[in-house]
Amino acid sequence: GYMEFEDWAVKFIDTPQFQRLRDIKQLGTAFYVFPGATHTRFEHSLGTAHLAYTLTKRLQEQQGKNDDDDRNLKCVTLAALCHDLGHGPYSHRFEHDFIQGCLGMEWKHEDGSITMFKDLLEKNSIKLGSNDTFHDEDVEIIEALIKGKRNWQTKRKIPKYLFDIVSNERNSIDVDKFDYFARDCYYTGVKRSFDFSRLMRLSRVMNDKIVYYYKECYLIYDLFHTRYSLHKTVYKHRIVRAIDHMICDVLKEAKQYLAKKYGFEDFKDAICDAEKYIRLSDSIFHEIEHSDDKEKVRERKFYKLVDECLIEPKDENEKKEIIEEIINSGATLCGEHLKSDVVIVDWLGFDYGKKDKNPVKYVKFYNKIDKEPFNIKREDVSYLLPIVYKEETIRIYLRTNGKEEKTELKKSVDLIKNAFREKAKSLNIIK
Repeated sequence: GYMEFEDWAVKFIDTPQFQRLRDIKQLGTAFYVFPGATHTRFEHSLGTAHLAYTLTKRLQEQQGKNDDDDRNLKCVTLAALCHDLGHGPYSHRFEHDFIQGCLGMEWKHEDGSITMFKDLLEKNSIKLGSNDTFHDEDVEIIEALIKGKRNWQTKRKIPKYLFDIVSNERNSIDVDKFDYFARDCYYTGVKRSFDFSRLMRLSRVMNDKIVYYYKECYLIYDLFHTRYSLHKTVYKHRIVRAIDHMICDVLKEAKQYLAKKYGFEDFKDAICDAEKYIRLSDSIFHEIEHSDDKEKVRERKFYKLVDECLIEPKDENEKKEIIEEIINSGATLCGEHLKSDVVIVDWLGFDYGKKDKNPVKYVKFYNKIDKEPFNIKREDVSYLLPIVYKEETIRIYLRTNGKEEKTELKKSVDLIKNAFREKAKSLNIIK
């Protein structure tokens, strides 16, 4: 729909750091499976800022005029506008699969967002406010809002409920999700019953937290189920994940070439340097001149899904041991026919946003009688609501070169599948 922004917000939009988001797809590789999913971080950031501005202004008006209202409104809106500045090529795939998974680096896109935000301010000499100034303490607050850290000690104090708006660490209900749930469902064709506009209208502030009308508790369960459904059917779709692994392999293969082309020593150097990072977007895929995997993606010769099974959640140490044992057993049972490096073990988690916890436990509600906000028990809403809030799936993929004969490919798939099933049973992760 139509969105209107004030002049101070447009100053941020009309910068190279923000315009870069036009070239980063919101759902990474998902458009290979869902052709409509070509929307970008650019429009998502605009939508999130619009919702943040609308909700903040409404909550401020409910509580009466405060001297810092205008200043706080700008901080929240700009945090929403700039919260995704740090995303790299193919969005979360670059962050999770490549930087964290392949390179083993502890880095999140929020870290990149703060790096890019500081660079945006420095390079574009942006001034805000009635005195045409932008205070250091406002920058500090925007960074805290992007991170969602309500306990950060900032020089200028702001109401704690403002931390519930952009990146809500407390219960995961925020305008970022309102926008991308609606946007992702629309462009992928996933049916959505969750109505975020109703939830925004029926919200208020009590005890410095955003609370919701008690009759909307089921709607909030629906919100978290929408998150689960999108991860299950879109973000971690079996073919989407196969392509994710292929893209990651392309980046690993070409990282030295890319470093030389873009003028940095390695990706660790690039993600910490805004001048270098600004050059990294989805366009790097087209810069990789020679890559067999790149051509296979274009020809839809994806890595082969061998098997998958639903399992009970495990802790991180158990996961590492099980993955290692599965890969080793596959190499042993398959003998010389297959090398262990052609097998990918993809361990995926699906939840309601708070891992194995019920996120609604962290949500407060109000009614027209009680003066204090309260929690609502699951059994007081519906007996048909879930009692388990997390599940995990193991998928086994085979790295293929796209040139195998069908009989040879089937033989490889059967060997790996049998090896996986045998080992999984011995480890008691499947029956």
